[in-house]
Amino acid sequence: MLPTHSGSFRLFRFSGITVFLHWSWFVVGIIAVSTRSRAYESPLWNVAEYVALFLIVLLHEFGHALACRQTGGQANEIVLWPLGGIAFVKPPPRAAAELWSIAAGPLVNVLLIPVFFGLIWFGSRAGWGDRVPDAMEFLGMLWLINNSLLVFNLLPLYPLDGGQILRSLLWFPLGRARSLHVASIIGLIGIVSLGGYAIYRQPDRFLWIGFMGFFLGQQCLVGFRTAQYLLTLNRAPRHRGFFCPSCREAPIGGPLLPCQHCGNAFDPFSTQAVCPHCARRNATTRCLHCGNDAPIERWTSIDVQASSERP
Repeated sequence: MLPTHSGSFRLFRFSGITVFLHWSWFVVGIIAVSTRSRAYESPLWNVAEYVALFLIVLLHEFGHALACRQTGGQANEIVLWPLGGIAFVKPPPRAAAELWSIAAGPLVNVLLIPVFFGLIWFGSRAGWGDRVPDAMEFLGMLWLINNSLLVFNLLPLYPLDGGQILRSLLWFPLGRARSLHVASIIGLIGIVSLGGYAIYRQPDRFLWIGFMGFFLGQQCLVGFRTAQYLLTLNRAPRHRGFFCPSCREAPIGGPLLPCQHCGNAFDPFSTQAVCPHCARRNATTRCLHCGNDAPIERWTSIDVQASSERP
């Protein structure tokens, strides 16, 4: 289950993107700060470390959101919660657009590596290790946290960034549906393997790894079911002379879409979006492949429009 607005409150809005914080962030924060009470001489550094962790996560999620907007996609919200953050992005259904939207998040962590390295170098040159040892411990932990997040996120386990990058790369030779199908299967195998490793080698961390694995496995199953749905759509008969203005897929034939007025299913591409049940015209028609809506006029292919304009 992904974090939602339920139980979250708005923090701020930047560049058209609203950031929300889930209430459980504070509960986990209290636990995290108290369990590391001996890491620093002053407990305030424990609080700073926890806040800095989520600042790094926030920058990572803004990388996703801003890159998605560069591709012409939608990205309006970020929710922070104890497992990290979720940027609700919807890039155009193209392999290159999705690849850039996903890869931009880990790229932020890559760019932070020289920043933290430079701060550690400066602190050591300035003698902080003797005068303010907590500051050097803090910078060292930020270096470790950022690198650990980068490595973990790049694991090829869907829906982690690494798994989604793998899916985007497979999209080029395999197509949208089969790439998701393969990536979700690899993800499920990897998650089960990760759980087995935790039981065998790190039983003391099994509870945390098990909770993370449950969340990842849940999202992986959603991806697997979505892939099966898309594969079913690919085998269905299509309407000729129409294509989705967003994903360029030809629409599925048959009475599959509900009327926006009476709710009865009909085939808008056979009736120019006029419902045969209530005789009212639907303002937009939804694509079953990408979920975007557009007026029926925008679905007509260029070839059909050109032929209709010829004398």
